[in-house]
Amino acid sequence: MMKRISLLLAFLISSIVFAQKIATKVFDRPTYSILVPEIWKVMDNNEIVNIFPDNQIGAITISEYHDLALPESETKKFILALYRSTDEESKIKSRSGKKGYTEYSYEYFDEKEKLYWTTKVFQKEKDLYLITINCKEKYWNGNYMSLFNETFNSFKIKK
Repeated sequence: MMKRISLLLAFLISSIVFAQKIATKVFDRPTYSILVPEIWKVMDNNEIVNIFPDNQIGAITISEYHDLALPESETKKFILALYRSTDEESKIKSRSGKKGYTEYSYEYFDEKEKLYWTTKVFQKEKDLYLITINCKEKYWNGNYMSLFNETFNSFKIKK
């Protein structure tokens, strides 16, 4: 009986410890917002924002373009060209997103640099938001992958 209570108590304590979330802060721009782990750094150059942990094992980059004359028929080619990828356009998923934006998503592994890349593009008429994660291969697992993806997926367009 004592073993069961000890086991149950150990299970409850470990689930509470591992269920804790890392504190976040909102990085807010006039056109979008994103939740960022409080301990990460944000470098804002107006048009390009980089978000990264102290050890700089990777980053989330957000680029915002307005009055960009890129036809939607060329967007997938544009995404592949960013990585000089030889992948087929069919590897890029697209869907109608919220607020009238078409959302594109693409994952790429750079064999030479040993970097994982995850990309989302939101495009509506002449507005385009490019959000990428790059992370060194040896860190792309467990907690870092979760933190990068949670931050990446918290990106919200305001207009």
